[in-house]
Amino acid sequence: MRLDKYLKVTRLIKRRTIANEACDAGRVSLNGKVARASAEVKEGDIIEINLGSRPLKVQVLRVDEYATKDNAATNYTVIE
Repeated sequence: MRLDKYLKVTRLIKRRTIANEACDAGRVSLNGKVARASAEVKEGDIIEINLGSRPLKVQVLRVDEYATKDNAATNYTVIE
């Protein structure tokens, strides 16, 4: 799944366009490297998001095409 879509589906970022813009600005990294919005996300990947005052670091547990509000947070775990 594309990185921008994963961020939107898991509700880490509210809208896909904002996720796309954050990737273009270099604020999102995948496994320690600045990632483009089209980067593929797989289970076990580490995503770092630098929006706002404190960075967010998560590990991908699973990749689902769709997620409801209740189970969106089960797709990742917060690190640090």
